[in-house]
Amino acid sequence: MTDAPTGREVAVEVDASGMSCPMPVIELAKAVEGVAVGQIVRLLATDPAAKVDVPVWCRMQRQELTGQVERDRVWHFEVRRAH
Repeated sequence: MTDAPTGREVAVEVDASGMSCPMPVIELAKAVEGVAVGQIVRLLATDPAAKVDVPVWCRMQRQELTGQVERDRVWHFEVRRAH
């Protein structure tokens, strides 16, 4: 799977569109846990809180936020599993 803001291969895409806080981050956490170290998870979210919550979660969990962009009111986050 490609079409990533970073141009990197995406292992898993999680569509959390329409979900309210804290569900996008919970779905992201599950997906990151399910991929190998070094792989990228893309999260799609429409909840405005995700813009803050996802970067904070990445810092707290020591995961790497490799891309973040908003397209047509949908946030696209890419997180590389660091450990």
